[in-house]
Amino acid sequence: MLEIQERNGAAIFSVRVQPRASKDELAGEWAGALKVRLQAPAVENRANEALIEFLAQLLKTPKSAVRILSGDRSRTKRVEICGVTGQQIQALLAVEA
Repeated sequence: MLEIQERNGAAIFSVRVQPRASKDELAGEWAGALKVRLQAPAVENRANEALIEFLAQLLKTPKSAVRILSGDRSRTKRVEICGVTGQQIQALLAVEA
């Protein structure tokens, strides 16, 4: 089950990133985190930038609304997205399933 916290009009949740995938996509859930596959390599912050861009595009929010709170250099990250509800995040998983 994906763990999502809502605070001050923002959704905070964990993301598990798999860099250097064949395409950018959601890959379901992994240990309470949203699993995301990204084409970008995990060098020079490219995977983090790709993650922000991918989530903003999926949720139709500006890139400035997406922030990585922790885990900059880890595959598992805490992400905050302003102007999004927990239900919208859960809906992403329902669409992919």
